[in-house]
Formats: sequence, structure tokens, C-alpha cells
Amino acid sequence: MAFGRLEKPTGHRPMSEINVTPLVDVMLVLLVIFIIAAPLMASRLALELPQGDPAAMAPDVGATAKVSIGLDATGQAFWDDQPVDAKQLGQRLADAARRDPATEVQLRADTSVPYGRVVQLIALAQAAGLSRIGFVADPAALAPPATGR
Repeated sequence: MAFGRLEKPTGHRPMSEINVTPLVDVMLVLLVIFIIAAPLMASRLALELPQGDPAAMAPDVGATAKVSIGLDATGQAFWDDQPVDAKQLGQRLADAARRDPATEVQLRADTSVPYGRVVQLIALAQAAGLSRIGFVADPAALAPPATGR
């Protein structure tokens, strides 16, 4: 009989592979959270606006007085096609508000005018006491494009 050492159990050997199951579980939970939260984070407002021929629409009978303000591509303001500076425009808007607070401001702005300039003009009209502001658009631009079939 040979006497020798008894073999000791070596125990558990370290795993050399990464267990990806918990990682996949966490990733799927995050994916579900993002799928649910993505529509809530969207900053756009989806509207389906009514359509119609601008020439056929009835005019607004509530406003008796109207003033026309234009903004050209450089941001220059025009009162009834006459150039005015910001001080003159503010004074004329205040005079129109004193005559009739329900006066409507019809704003015609070039497509290349920065949005900030339009907002400044709206703020000027509201500071003068006019709250009815209409945006004038080109009826030809509002028409649906013709299909060449």
C-alpha cells in the first residue's frame, strides 16, 4: 500500500467569463423606460389646423379699426408702407390703442425676418395696449402644391 497525500479539493475556480444576463436585464428595463418617456419629452405640438381658402373666409367683424405693420428682410418696420423707427412705432401704436383698444394689428413679416424681431414688435404692440394681432400670409403660399400628373 502506498501512503501518499490525499488530494485536496481545489475549490471553485474563478469564472473567466462575464455573466451578461443581469446586464441584458438592466438594458431592457432602460429601453422600456425610454420608449415610454420619449413621447413625453417631445417638445413639438402636433396640431391639425383647419384648411380653407383665405379669400373665401369671412372678415372679422369684431374689430373696427386695423393697422398694418410690415417688417422687411432687414427688420425695418413699416407703418402702412411708410418706414418708422421703434420710437415712432411705439407712439403710433399707443395712439391707435387710445382711439380704440380693440384695434387689430395686422403684421406682415418677410420670411427671412428673425423670430426675435417679430416678438419684439408683438411686445411693443402689447405694451401700447393692443392685444389683437393678426399675421398676414400670402394666399398663394397657402395653396396646396399642384401635382404634375
